[in-house]
Amino acid sequence: MHRQLLPSLSSRLNLAHRPVSRSIRVHSPAYTWFPLHTPTTINCHNCALLITASHSHSRTFFKPRLKTAQFATMSATDMTLRTFFQSPKYAVVGASANQEKYGYKVFKWYLNHNLPVTPINPSGKPIPVDGEDHPVVTSLKEIEKPEETSVSFITPPAVTLASLKEAKELGFPSVFLQPGTFNNEVLAFAKNNFRAVVAGDGGWGGEGWCVLVDGERGLKAVGKL
Repeated sequence: MHRQLLPSLSSRLNLAHRPVSRSIRVHSPAYTWFPLHTPTTINCHNCALLITASHSHSRTFFKPRLKTAQFATMSATDMTLRTFFQSPKYAVVGASANQEKYGYKVFKWYLNHNLPVTPINPSGKPIPVDGEDHPVVTSLKEIEKPEETSVSFITPPAVTLASLKEAKELGFPSVFLQPGTFNNEVLAFAKNNFRAVVAGDGGWGGEGWCVLVDGERGLKAVGKL
């Protein structure tokens, strides 16, 4: 389906502010109107696209925020998002007690969704969330059954790379790299060594894939929400 759809879309990406009588809307981060000659409905769960025909005479083109090539990337990463959340357990490397940091927000997100999650921080100090102290482990080596655990990272790239190397040796299958936790070297290592890597461009947030933005979609995809 996408091999037929993408050339049609890409041929119209540079059009702007042109009224059309029939169009399709892509319900994705692009939110863009495209011309369509016949009414059509396409529902593709693999890439989170829902395209429906419209017969309004006042619709207007808008330039998409996503490049054509990113549609294929988004599709592939939606599949890895599901794989990541299929694990029965989770861990957060870089979990923090500081409520202003994403290490706290991501850890709290897992708790709020009733997911079994272990916070990891070298300090080893408990992390209080909603009045309850949660025990912290100091490294991935302390996680039981790593082969059943997906790992979120909220760490600087150098720390992320070192932790990924440890995670590979221990047998963790899937990783989610928050924006700002990786560079090209980190991303290449992750993609070459783990079954599922959620990271980089894509997702529904403004800075790429993020648990806080895209996590619930992943949970719904595997029946956990």
